[in-house]
Formats: sequence, C-alpha cells, structure tokens
Amino acid sequence: MEMKYFGALIYIVFCLFYFRAKCFRGKKLQGDYDIRVEQAEFSEINLIAHSDGTFAVDLQMFRNGTRVVRSFRPDFLLIRQHSFSMAENEDFRNLIIGMQYAGIPSVNSLESIYNFCDKPWVFAQLVSAYKTLGAEKFPLIEQTYYPNHKEMLAMPSFPVVVKIGHAHSGMGKVKIENHYDFQDIASVVALTQTYATTEPFVDSKYDIRIQKIGNNYKAYMRTSISGNWKTNTGSAMLEQVAMSDRYKMWVDTCSEIFGGLDICAVKVVHGKDGKDYIIEVMDCTMPVIGEHQVEDRQAIADLVVTKMDYVLSKTPIPSPQRPTATAQPQSGTMKESEQSKIPAQRPPPQGGPLQPQGLESDNLPPHGVDKQTPSGQVLLPQNEPSSVGHTSSSVSSEEPLPSRQTEPPQKTHPPLNKSQSLTNAFNFTQSSFFHSSNTNDEAKADTIRNLRKSFASLFSD
Repeated sequence: MEMKYFGALIYIVFCLFYFRAKCFRGKKLQGDYDIRVEQAEFSEINLIAHSDGTFAVDLQMFRNGTRVVRSFRPDFLLIRQHSFSMAENEDFRNLIIGMQYAGIPSVNSLESIYNFCDKPWVFAQLVSAYKTLGAEKFPLIEQTYYPNHKEMLAMPSFPVVVKIGHAHSGMGKVKIENHYDFQDIASVVALTQTYATTEPFVDSKYDIRIQKIGNNYKAYMRTSISGNWKTNTGSAMLEQVAMSDRYKMWVDTCSEIFGGLDICAVKVVHGKDGKDYIIEVMDCTMPVIGEHQVEDRQAIADLVVTKMDYVLSKTPIPSPQRPTATAQPQSGTMKESEQSKIPAQRPPPQGGPLQPQGLESDNLPPHGVDKQTPSGQVLLPQNEPSSVGHTSSSVSSEEPLPSRQTEPPQKTHPPLNKSQSLTNAFNFTQSSFFHSSNTNDEAKADTIRNLRKSFASLFSD
C-alpha cells in the first residue's frame, strides 16, 4: 500500500530510539486509520528533503544479523534519543534540520529538540523564568558560564561542580575542591575547545525528578546508597512521592520554554540545608524510571496519538475541484465597468457621412473606439474585425492611426484595407451582424455591400 503523508489508510510513527511498539497496538487515528510504527537510531537513518514538501527517509540497519534497507515517509516523529552528545561524539543535528526542513510533526517539537542540543542555552531559559518568578517560587541554582578556557581565570567559591560541554548521564561533570584543581580542569577545557559552566556544590540529601507527559504528572525521589555525590551514578534508591503544587508549578513553568514541551522533566537537588535547587530540565529524551515505566510508555503513546489526531484535523483534505464553465465573452462586448471608461467616439472625417442609425446594439459599446495613450498617440483597439463578414481576429500589435485632422484625409494611410477603414468609420460591430438568424445575416450582408459601393471613394487614392 502506498504511504502518503496524512493521506493513506496507514499512518507511520517513526520512533527515534527504541520504543515499545506494542504501546500503539489497537490504536487508530480518529477511530478509522491504522498506525504503523518504525523504529531506528539516528545512526541508522538518512533522509533527503525538498523545499516543495517532498522527502524520503532511508533506513539501513541490522536486525537479527540481517541487513535491512528500506525507504518510507513517516507521518509523525517520536524522538527518544539525544541528537547531540559531546561525550559520545555523536552529532545528529543535521538530521533534525532535515526533518524540520521536511515539515514532519513530532513530539517534542523539532525546534525544541534542536534548542536542547546545548545545555547552557536551555539553562538561559530557566534564568528568564527565575527573573520573572523570583528565587522563592523558582529556586534555580547559581551558575557561571565560560565560553572557553581563557575566561576561566576568576576563581569561584569552592567546592564547585564544573560541567564541560554538552553531555548526559553525569558525563563531563567534575567536582573541584580548590583553585589548583580548577586550573587543571581549565587546561582540560582548553583541549575540548568548548564551553564550560560552574555551579556551587550542594551537599544533597536526595534528588527529586518531576516529570510531565502531556497531562500526566509524576515525582520521584532518588537517594544515593553508594555515597557518590552524583546520585545518578552507582547505587541509589528510587521511590515515587506525592505531586505537590510546588512541584507542578516548576515543571509547568519549564514546559513552556521553546514554544512548549509535551514531554519534559525537572531535576531538583534537595540539600542537607533543607533547600531545593533546580539544576536542570530534560526534554522528550528523558528515560522512564521507577515501577511505573509501562504506564509512562503508554502515556507517551497516547500523547502521540492525540497529537497526530490534532495535526490530522488541521490538515485540509483536498476535495476534487469541479470544472467551472466560464462563459467566453463575445467579440465586440465589454463589461459595464469598461463601458464607463470608453472615451467619446471620434467624429468622422470632415466631409464624410454621418454614422448610420440603427446599426449598433443599444447595450453594446461602439466597436472600433480608439484608445488614447498618455502621449496622445491613438492606438488600434484589440479584437478588431479583420474584414467585414468574417469573424474577428486579435490584433497582434497596436498600430498607430493618423492624428485627427481638420482637413480631409491625406493620401498617406495606415496599412489597413478598405473594409477595415469603412468598418472603423461607421463603428460596425460583430454583434450588429452575426448574432441573428441566417436570414438577417444575408440582409445585413447586402446592406454592407451597398454601403461599400456608396462610400468606396472615401479612402481611395
């Protein structure tokens, strides 16, 4: 079956990093459309996107010892893998750009995922919330940013925690006790050629992780058992705690950054001094933890389906357009708005006959009316009849007519045959001769022939 972007019976959810596909089992979009799940890592995919909205994703991966290669167009993305990590030397930001270029909707948004590729950039958003709410409502830890090692000259208060570059799972974090160690770590930062941050070391009693998946909230307390100052390293005891209004306010505030986060988590350190310190916010790449992992995965799947339903409802379904029959205007007719713009009819040459009455339709403008240009040059109108008794043909170029004379016309004439000149002089229109029965046509043809004989000498040499 052909896969089309929100246009087929099967919609593809592309899970970057592995997600339990069975969480989508039995789910349908708007109650009618099936969902198919594709899973891969960033290292296994390539893509190409065009500015007209077309794109394709290629998968090259090994499954059970067999190399699998296939292409498809995902309808939605669920990203559960970090797209950038200095510690693991992985940088897949180019794929995030390509997915954004292709306009693929995702959880979280691709804009926010790209913004989460630098932790100091994310922390700057928390600083903005801290300035708005104040330290009492939003207890953000103090932090100092160094763009490179050359700026690491001012000594902070020790002990401090130095975070080098952008890394996850406790990597790139070093506890510094004195200024000698600080100088050493500055030399290490010089080798990495990246930025660094410092935070005051907090002697923690436990950590709190507050997570939000759509409208589902949970809070977990993690206490180190091995005694490591990094509670996410070594042995630790994890238990779920009650969601307080304060916790909810913190995670809701953090979920508003970068245009909104559907999935996020806030890390808080509770020190032995009895104070809380917000140290970090995680996006949709946060791991599910605790004894409710199955429930959390199901909540993520439900969130994806809800978002897909929303995007589908916003996607207009093209309906077959009916061919509209447009009436072609008959030659020699104009709209009423155009009639009002027609200048006064040019009088016949001196000594010439008057315009015959009864040959023009009352509802039609005179045919052959000249258009006056701003420079005073008279131009031949469009759709001028080429000869009397024949259908009109469009004039390919505008030919100038002689200027208005107070004397009889001179021998120099524009390249017009006598039939055209006679027609112009008397303003005969097609509608005057060709919109009646055959009998009337013959009678009018006789009239034309008589007129041509009577006034043949008007423009003759």
